[in-house]
Amino acid sequence: MRVSDNGGHIHLILPDAVERTACFRVLAETPGRIVRSFASAEAWVEAGADTDTDCAILLFHWHQPGAIDGAALLARLAGQVGIAAFVAASRLTIYEVRAILRGGAHDLLPAPLDPRLVGRAIDEAVAARRQHHAVFARRREAEARLSGLTPRERDILDAMASGLATKAIARRLELSPRTVEVHRANIMRRAGAASVAELLRLQFTAEWAAGNRVHFGP
Repeated sequence: MRVSDNGGHIHLILPDAVERTACFRVLAETPGRIVRSFASAEAWVEAGADTDTDCAILLFHWHQPGAIDGAALLARLAGQVGIAAFVAASRLTIYEVRAILRGGAHDLLPAPLDPRLVGRAIDEAVAARRQHHAVFARRREAEARLSGLTPRERDILDAMASGLATKAIARRLELSPRTVEVHRANIMRRAGAASVAELLRLQFTAEWAAGNRVHFGP
C-alpha cells in the first residue's frame, strides 16, 4: 500500500448530508489531505472507492441504510492492512460493541458526529500512522544493513548485543580473541557502521521492531 505524509486518503460514508459536509470541511482543512465523501456504502462501492489502495482512514455509521451495513463494511476491510476504521453510532447493544471492536475498528465515535471530535480523532490516527511507518522504515534499513552478515558474524553480533566482551565471545564460540576481533571489523564494514555503538543500534532496532509488529487498522 502506498503511504503519503498526510496519511493517505480519508473516506467518509455518512448518510446525513449536513453531517457529511461538516466533517468533510473539517478534515479537508489540512493541506494535501484527500477526503472523499459518500452518502451510502453502496455509493462507496459503486464509485470503486473500496479498491482505493491509498485509502488510510474510513469513517462510517454502524447503522447504514441499504444492503451494506456497518458489519459488512468491517468485513470488507478484514483483509486490508493499513486502513483505520472509525465507526460512528448512537445506541449500541453489547453484542454490537463487541462485533465492532472484534471486527478491528480503530475507534468508536458517538453519533451524531461532532466534526471537531472527528478531526482530533483522525489527526491522532494519522500521527500514529506516521510513527508506525517511521518505526518500520528504520527496521527495514537496519535489516538491510545487516542482511549481508554470515551466520558466524551474526553469532558474534548477537553475543555483542548481549553484552559480552571479546574474550567472553571467544570462549562461547570456541574462537581466538583475535578471530573475534577480525569478525567484528568485518561486521562493521558490511553494516556500514562507523562505531560499535552504531552497530548495536542497528541490531537493537531490528530486534525491537521484529518483536513489536504494530498492526494499523483491521
